[in-house]
Amino acid sequence: MFIDHVEIFVKAGDGGDGCHSFSKGKFQRYKRPDGGDGGKGGDVVIVSDNNVQTLVDYYFRKHFRGDSGSNGSSNHKKGHDGKDCIIRVPAGTLVKDAREGITYCDLSEVRRSVVIAKGGKGGRGNSRHRVAIKGGDGEEKYLFLELKLVADVGIVGYPNAGKSSLISHVSNARPKIADYPFTSKTPVLGLVRLGPERSFVICDIPGLIEGAHSGRGLGDEFLRHVERTKILIHMIDMAAVDQRDPVQDLKSINKELDLYKTGLLKRPQILVANKMDLPDAVENLRRFKQKTRRVIYPISCVTGEGIKDMLEAAYKALKR
Repeated sequence: MFIDHVEIFVKAGDGGDGCHSFSKGKFQRYKRPDGGDGGKGGDVVIVSDNNVQTLVDYYFRKHFRGDSGSNGSSNHKKGHDGKDCIIRVPAGTLVKDAREGITYCDLSEVRRSVVIAKGGKGGRGNSRHRVAIKGGDGEEKYLFLELKLVADVGIVGYPNAGKSSLISHVSNARPKIADYPFTSKTPVLGLVRLGPERSFVICDIPGLIEGAHSGRGLGDEFLRHVERTKILIHMIDMAAVDQRDPVQDLKSINKELDLYKTGLLKRPQILVANKMDLPDAVENLRRFKQKTRRVIYPISCVTGEGIKDMLEAAYKALKR
């Protein structure tokens, strides 16, 4: 199950109470205050972890609490600090306040951490002639976690254009592949290796349709993962298997990208004409070139034709 947004509740630990205590030694005439301070409550810390891929753990478990600090005790003994609560999320996770809509942090890199809720301070004991006080309350918040996958290259296009076939051909990813639209319902990451020290991460974005920017076909759920990609591979079904016009497909998807977020169209795009092994593709490609006048990489995910040249172009675009 791929989960890319959840709402959770976090509560940092409360501080331990200060101790109110008096003791009298063997040779002391009067009792003296000796109450120790309470321990600090545990923080709630969110950490981006490369070993976590989705937010599915937080779909089923919604509440997270830091441990409370221990109370102080006599003989000036300080209470133990509470243990922090660590929440591990994938790199690329936005942490927002679920009630106010404020963005606290963007964990776009691996091994970043942020204290999202601070534990309460330990209460002061009555040693050193002070009045003992209770520990402070830990912070509590309702959080909205939103995952935007971090990938070098994103593959966009209409359903059934061959995106899943491409990523399974060029990487270690194994998405479900079938000859009907919307086979892929979740983004898929894969690692492309072109040689020693030449590799990049590629992401298959599930098929987009007209109105995707406003949520049609769950498009807004998928488009969030395009935001962090450096370049886009725009895949067109050049054989028009679903009876769509390849030229119009290109315009429609680019329109959805622009409507979703200004600036996405400025990302470098590699235009890929897929299904060149089918009879109608050659004539459609000739007409497509006349209308677009852009560099196009004809490929076939069935025969492997042209895929190597397309990957080299993607790698060069990343280096630039």
